[in-house]
Amino acid sequence: MQAARGASLSESDRARRPRLPLLLAVAGAVLALDIGSKHLVVDRLSGRDPIEVIDGLLTLRLVRNPGAAFGLASGLTVVLTVVAVVVVVVILRAARRLRSTGWAVALGLVLGGAVGNLVDRVFRDPAPLRGRVIDFIALPHWPVFNLADSAIVSGGALLVLLSLRGVQYDGRRAGDPGPQDPDHTPAGPAS
Repeated sequence: MQAARGASLSESDRARRPRLPLLLAVAGAVLALDIGSKHLVVDRLSGRDPIEVIDGLLTLRLVRNPGAAFGLASGLTVVLTVVAVVVVVVILRAARRLRSTGWAVALGLVLGGAVGNLVDRVFRDPAPLRGRVIDFIALPHWPVFNLADSAIVSGGALLVLLSLRGVQYDGRRAGDPGPQDPDHTPAGPAS
């Protein structure tokens, strides 16, 4: 339903609008920041010692990671590439039905992070689909990671929070009635 010229959309109408543009904007921002940061890190840290940004808390260290986030599953690079492609396809296919702002942001974070690391796997050495992901953020007692990993974890945490709060993909809360046909009026008792 479209509001008349000059009129604002009701809260209900706003809640029913597709959130694909928001999802794509978040994913695009994450992807741009991830690719830009990795390019900068490779350019500035290749062949150099790590740089301590905050003494004892944050270090920039170039790591070429053949595995998943945090260095896990290093022998499964091709499998991880296929999983990333599946995640991207599933999110994009499901996005048409997306009506929740929170879900759009969360899925945008996951999508942008997945594509960011997928770009590394496809285009970086040693070979296509076997490329090593650039990691560079080092915290004490934590594996080295990148902005894509951060986005994926943040998006996943937001998805869990939304689910716990009962916010559904279509913007409704758990227990709310489904969408109703605006042209259908329920039959009342006969007068």
